[in-house]
Amino acid sequence: MLPLGGCLLTDKPEPGLDVPQAYDRASKIPAVAEAALPPLDWWRSFRSRELTELIEEARVANLDIAAAIARIVQADAQSRITGSALLPVVDLNGDATRTHQAGVSAKSVSATLTASYEIDFWGKNRAALRAAEETAVASRYDREVVGLTTVVATANAYFQVLAAQDRLQVARENIASASRVLNLIQQRLNAGTASALDTAQQESLLATQRAAVPLLEQTLTQNRNALALLIARSPESVRVRGGSLRGVAYPRVTPGLPSELLAQRPDIREAEAQLAAANANVENARAQMLPSITLTGEGGYQSAVLKTLLRPESALYSLSAGLTQPIFDGFRLQGNLDLQKGRQDELLQNYRKSVISGFVDVENALDGIRQTALRERLQRDVVTASQRAFDLSEQRLNQGTIDQVTLLQTQQTLFSAQDTLAQARLAHVQAIVSLYQALGGGWLPKPLEAADAR
Repeated sequence: MLPLGGCLLTDKPEPGLDVPQAYDRASKIPAVAEAALPPLDWWRSFRSRELTELIEEARVANLDIAAAIARIVQADAQSRITGSALLPVVDLNGDATRTHQAGVSAKSVSATLTASYEIDFWGKNRAALRAAEETAVASRYDREVVGLTTVVATANAYFQVLAAQDRLQVARENIASASRVLNLIQQRLNAGTASALDTAQQESLLATQRAAVPLLEQTLTQNRNALALLIARSPESVRVRGGSLRGVAYPRVTPGLPSELLAQRPDIREAEAQLAAANANVENARAQMLPSITLTGEGGYQSAVLKTLLRPESALYSLSAGLTQPIFDGFRLQGNLDLQKGRQDELLQNYRKSVISGFVDVENALDGIRQTALRERLQRDVVTASQRAFDLSEQRLNQGTIDQVTLLQTQQTLFSAQDTLAQARLAHVQAIVSLYQALGGGWLPKPLEAADAR
């Protein structure tokens, strides 16, 4: 069974999950290579200086992160507000009155301190404070979730910029090739060895390839603007040089699935803290149905003349204790208890889902890396063969030994293969980013003493 952590109550419901200590999908044996765990600054593994600069700026300037930090401030303040119920309330009261009635004047001056304190006999206020503190803890993990999401979004947007630039380069190179072929066909037409139909077919292919450029330009602009939003800057003030996905390094990953994932992923830790808060809220709701004891004390001075206010004979004090037991409130307290129990069960199921989703995400990301790497490798073979076929077709066109239909097919095949390869590279690098996200971002290195003990 998977424990939720020492911060939770001992009478809380158990999640009932069986979690492997470590799991290697390929060999089915426990194995986790420490060297394969992602570093804290895992985005540097792609070896792109511009990507690193954009991510570091996003981590500082992103508005979603700033809003998450503001939620932490709110949660901490709410915790202090809730915790104040455990302390006495002390008020200082000063009063001066003067009355005149039927020719008789009277005046009174008083200064008193009033204190009240509710004895937390059943732990109601302590449970409320614990719920507020766990909510504050959850807000910190929420900030980590937002931070990781921002880094991943920045990386993906940047890689989409590179992919759009690669696809634009492919389109322009194919436009240049199609234009060169069109010139050859027009020369043959002038020489009487080609028909007007051949020319029209090549012109149609060239126009089709040119029509693909605006959509790619739009994709490039949209992803540059997405980066501007992520770093909280106006689009016109952001300059993204980009380049090519061919210049991006593919970090080495190991298909290990450590159970420490539960302690690493911020969304799992956030769900755990939210469940701990719900457990405390159930305890608080149950304690509200029990008697409450309040102590009240008042002490001070009262006098008709200000100069005699602080004399011993002007002193006054009072002490009282009160007990309140709810009898009938229209089932409000019972309804609140049922509400908190329902919320507790909801968060328990959310926690269980977060744990399972964590392992599913890692498995999907590992499989995605394998499949996209295979797809990219196979697509490179397709491009190589398509390029060779087009080169031969162009040579035979010059020799006049090839028909127009074969030439058009090789041109279209080459363009499609090169464009698909650019998209395959994007899918591969995004799968690697997905694995880093599934693992909860970067991991702290294991302590040296722990390594020595093995």
